[in-house]
Amino acid sequence: MSDTQTKTLTIFAPAKVNLYLHVTGRLDNGYHTLDSLIAFVDVGDDVTLSPAPDFEFRIDGPLAKAFGPKETDASPHSANLVVQCVWALARAAQKVPNIRATLTKRLPLAAGLGGGSSDAAAVIWGLMEWWDLPRQSHYLPGLMARMGADIPVCLPCRPARVRGIGDILDSVPSLEETPIVLVHPGKPCPTQRVFANYAGAFKNTANLPADIRHFDGLIGFLKQQGNDLLPAAMAIVPEIGNALTALEAQKGCALARMSGSGATCFGLFRDEAQAQKAAQQIARDNPDWWVRGGWLNRPERY
Repeated sequence: MSDTQTKTLTIFAPAKVNLYLHVTGRLDNGYHTLDSLIAFVDVGDDVTLSPAPDFEFRIDGPLAKAFGPKETDASPHSANLVVQCVWALARAAQKVPNIRATLTKRLPLAAGLGGGSSDAAAVIWGLMEWWDLPRQSHYLPGLMARMGADIPVCLPCRPARVRGIGDILDSVPSLEETPIVLVHPGKPCPTQRVFANYAGAFKNTANLPADIRHFDGLIGFLKQQGNDLLPAAMAIVPEIGNALTALEAQKGCALARMSGSGATCFGLFRDEAQAQKAAQQIARDNPDWWVRGGWLNRPERY
């Protein structure tokens, strides 16, 4: 595509789920190193690009009101990661951002779903198509690393094993499409506070078995793992325990875990109908919670 666009381009930004998460160490700069298996869900935000005389940024959607003025600022000094990525990629690629970027926000903020990173990855993906940039551009890895540790894994939306501070990505076998229910108990759980509260031991990296590509193998493996950040997150948002209990009580829920640094929890199901009924029941019982049913490993962008 050329710089003189006349059409709009919409990119899906799926929720990221940490199927397990182990804390493996802490660096001298204070960052923790992790070992995590990540997959994506067909529930998420949208980023829409359209022509404009100068760069504009807008947020709409059911959760747009969660953003303050600093997050809606379109200047290079914006606090919004999407805006930061637009300006950073424009500088690196020597392009003029004559576009309007509209973020349609459906994922809750500070929820352990990587929403901000996925949105940023979506705008990078879209701009590379918009400006006809090669996917293997030499400046892309460094740009993504500067913008955020989760952006590299969010760009292709493929399952991956993530190590280090999120900068080491290992490919994993294609995982089976699996019904999933996402439950957020309605309170933010800031990542920095969770890691500051972490007082657990450091673990070795897990050995991924070959049979995780199928449901039974994946569930069997995940039952031996966990999310090391759960106690630290529950100290901030105790309702995470209620979300896990609600999922575990549902018929057909094979596994319930917290994703990322919380507060979103997820349940994996073998049967789609049972997953749908579970989502409906939890939403009825907890009208203030954010509850969505969908599919794990059914991404919209590769």
